[in-house]
Amino acid sequence: MSNSANDLVLSAATIWEIGIKVGLQKLPLSMPFKQWMNKAIADLGLVILPITVEFIDKQISLLHHHRDPFDRILASQAIVEGIPLLSKDATFDKYGVIRIW
Repeated sequence: MSNSANDLVLSAATIWEIGIKVGLQKLPLSMPFKQWMNKAIADLGLVILPITVEFIDKQISLLHHHRDPFDRILASQAIVEGIPLLSKDATFDKYGVIRIW
């Protein structure tokens, strides 16, 4: 992650999930969600990875190691794009993705 030659990619699903948690008051932020999210994206130089038909198509074929649809879309995005996934959740290993952490 610290190598500036790497693109840092953030899934739209992650933005969505953070928004849900903020809305449910399960995740307090230091500023309003939109402002906080835009600042984090800009400060970290993140590229947003949208949710596409191709990613959903891949998700449909995945075994149900994860019942959480957000985690399943992250796995499908990592597989389709051939990119590592930053997560401490070892369940992602069952999908054959490269996991960092």
